[in-house]
Amino acid sequence: MSQATRARTFSELHRKGDPVLLFNIWDAGSARAVAEAGAKAVATGSWSVAGAHGYGDGEAIPLELLETVSERIAASVDLPLSVDFEGAYAADPEGVTANVARIVEAGAVGINFEDQVVGGEGLYSVAEQAARIEAARAAGEAAGISLFVNARTDLFLKDREPANHPALMEEAIERARAYAAAGASGIFMPGLKTPELIRQAVEAVALPLNILIMPGVPEPKELATLGVARVSYGPGPWREMTAWVTERAGKVYGG
Repeated sequence: MSQATRARTFSELHRKGDPVLLFNIWDAGSARAVAEAGAKAVATGSWSVAGAHGYGDGEAIPLELLETVSERIAASVDLPLSVDFEGAYAADPEGVTANVARIVEAGAVGINFEDQVVGGEGLYSVAEQAARIEAARAAGEAAGISLFVNARTDLFLKDREPANHPALMEEAIERARAYAAAGASGIFMPGLKTPELIRQAVEAVALPLNILIMPGVPEPKELATLGVARVSYGPGPWREMTAWVTERAGKVYGG
């Protein structure tokens, strides 16, 4: 498939009530394994890619290395690739456009793009993040593809207590609507767990909703009944894999 075709295919996979399942990967080898298992698309997780190369999360892995990893993944599987691009390694819109262009050139047809200030405190204002989303969208347009910008709000990761989440919904929906107006393709609300709140988000926002699998989150089949359009596994697969390697190595070394 051409990159433009992959981009269209990836967008079409996001259907409310029939979510695309993304068992997140970290390199070309894990991409091939997931593809052989029947995946319709592949998506990196920032924590996983960083960990696989000896870095911590939060844009610690150099952008140049992330480009190389993305290029190898895109060349290794004939599937759409979405890259967890964190904050795009830039604060200003001009920097966002330039860096998103680089990851698109590496083969990505989608990005995760978060509204927390990576390496700083809190979240960008709604207006600031909307401008950054417009900048990311522009990079895709310049490359001649319909880049899937999965706009992530970190509200529910900043406060992980589910009992506090109802009070965050108004801001989350405000952000989601503003991001949609700025050109986002989908909305990602990692940390949101309660079925009633997930359904509220689905009904309040026209764009496809992405939910992260983590303890306390409903299973994918239930998420589908709630109207979710994308389900991500995040760093879970990487953590399980490294735990398995440690356990097996422990037996070899007598641990």
